[in-house]
Amino acid sequence: MADINHASDAAYSPEMDGPTHEATYRGFVRFVEIASMVVICWVLSLAVGGVREAWITAIVGVVLSAVAGAIGALSPAIGWRAPAAVVVLLGLLLAFY
Repeated sequence: MADINHASDAAYSPEMDGPTHEATYRGFVRFVEIASMVVICWVLSLAVGGVREAWITAIVGVVLSAVAGAIGALSPAIGWRAPAAVVVLLGLLLAFY
C-alpha cells in the first residue's frame, strides 16, 4: 500500500532534490486541474452541439476553452478558474439555448 504521509524537505536524502520534487508535483496537480476543466468544456460543447443542434456554438466553446486553459496555465493565480468560467457559460447555454 502506498505511503500517504508527506515527508518534509528534510526527509529527502542528500542526492534527492526535495524542492524540485515538490515544485514538479505542484505543477502536475495544477496541470491536471486545468486539463480536467478543459475536457469538461469539450464534453459540454459536444452536448450543446448534439442536443441543441448548435454546432457553431460548440466550436466557439471549444476555442474558448482552449484560450481559457492557456490563460489558466500561464497565470498561476487564475489556474483552473478560467476554464471553469467557460464550463458555467456552456452549462447555461445547454440549459437555456
